[in-house]
Amino acid sequence: MTTPQPRPVADELRGAGLRVTAARVALLETVRGGDHLDVEAIAAGVRDRVGHISVQAVYEALHALTAAGLVRRIEPPGSPARFEGRVGDNHHHLVCRSCGVVADVDCAVGHTPCLTASDDHGFAIDEAEVIYWGLCPACSTADTADTASTAGT
Repeated sequence: MTTPQPRPVADELRGAGLRVTAARVALLETVRGGDHLDVEAIAAGVRDRVGHISVQAVYEALHALTAAGLVRRIEPPGSPARFEGRVGDNHHHLVCRSCGVVADVDCAVGHTPCLTASDDHGFAIDEAEVIYWGLCPACSTADTADTASTAGT
């Protein structure tokens, strides 16, 4: 028995009704290979793969890929927009207040409990966006070490 191979990126783009270009393929591969990347990091990754691309072209491609559901955009307050390849589920994010690192966290209880609002005001809710804030392990350890070193002064 063979494991099914993932669809080639070009096929995914075509399936979403998008024109296949080297830049779009590189962009989607960069987003999926990264970890909640901002536009500058995505542009650098695309340039590493295909050469020059303008930041404006990256924004336009990201807009098209997000609209097609191939990429997800998140915007933690006080942070630039980030993009990820994990789409189609109801996961949330952890954001470090100190260094800004972002990590995925699955919905706390089974199937999309966050979509059941206490009062939906008549909306047909199809997505919930939850951001958990705190300190990542590295910053938490550094903060504890900084506090300990200043306590003795």
